[in-house]
Amino acid sequence: MKRVLVLGCTGSIGINTLDIINHHRDDFILAGLQANTSEDALLKASETWPGAKLCLSGKNPESRKISYTGPNGILDLIEESNADIVVNGIVGASGLEPTMKSLECGLDVALANKESMVLAGPLIKKTAAAKSCHLLPVDSEHSAIFQLLHNQKIENISEIIITASGGPFWQLSLDKFPEITLQDALKHPTWDMGRKITIDSATMANKGLEVIEAQQLFNFDVNKIKVLIHPQSYVHSLVRTNDMAMYAQISEPDMRLPIQDALYYPEMKEVPWTYLDLAAKTLEFHAPDFQKFPMLKLAFNCAEQERGYPIAFNAANEIAVEAYLNEKIHFMDIGAITEETLNRDWTVNQDSLKDILETDQKSRLSAQKIIKAKFS
Repeated sequence: MKRVLVLGCTGSIGINTLDIINHHRDDFILAGLQANTSEDALLKASETWPGAKLCLSGKNPESRKISYTGPNGILDLIEESNADIVVNGIVGASGLEPTMKSLECGLDVALANKESMVLAGPLIKKTAAAKSCHLLPVDSEHSAIFQLLHNQKIENISEIIITASGGPFWQLSLDKFPEITLQDALKHPTWDMGRKITIDSATMANKGLEVIEAQQLFNFDVNKIKVLIHPQSYVHSLVRTNDMAMYAQISEPDMRLPIQDALYYPEMKEVPWTYLDLAAKTLEFHAPDFQKFPMLKLAFNCAEQERGYPIAFNAANEIAVEAYLNEKIHFMDIGAITEETLNRDWTVNQDSLKDILETDQKSRLSAQKIIKAKFS
């Protein structure tokens, strides 16, 4: 039986992971659960798995059942969980250190925290290789690419195509963008996600992060990575081979499929709860509009520049989205704040975790200063 540690257990990735484990109790043991501030939800989840160790990292817990607390508590939980695989469903840059700690402890990582690869891709790959650990992507797009590349030699791939739902605004005319409200941006047409990721989908910053993640995960030149808007969300990614043929991974938009594939890797098990019948289905594909979605263009630029630029992109976006969710700025200001942050010089090499975390903090301070100067 495989021992599983779930980080971010009260979010969508965590909830779906627990559902899979609950349906396959003969195959998995839940080693531990971590949540940020949702203490009640953490305790409720633990009722089903009383043997799991518990961590609340974002505030001091009231319950004595929770043994691990604070950011360091996550790292202690990882080290002491005796897990075989860690599902990292933490949102944002705060998921980086748990990814690194898991790999340093020799644990496989089912990675839904795309920011880990965006901030520290080379360091993570180096650590995983040194510890003989598997990095198993859980984002549906990267899981799809992972499966497609297993069926093709990398030298035969000429292009990776990542699909995007387009969020709620891909059909909206650009002159209507100043009228977008927070409530509009939080209405995702396909996926049920947390507030931050939902906003990232609306700006397509999320797809930009996925472009950088794909570049790092698969060692692929960013100039050979494309994005297509596919509003039906059945085709999760495609690869084009040198003979110009294209191969796609197609399935229902259900996160349990890529999570289960990661948990069972290298085996593949039947998924009884999803079956896609393509009869009478229409599949559309559209090129993204970089004027509507400047965050996507900025992400491609940062992937080309590398060094500290992807770190600054992610940090500025996180700060801007937080301001937007608190209704301090407008929807279109997210891209403007990120672009102004990126106008600084971020060419310093990121050779260590310390360097990466310092750049992350400098980028956040830069974005905060821009917001304070222009919007306070």
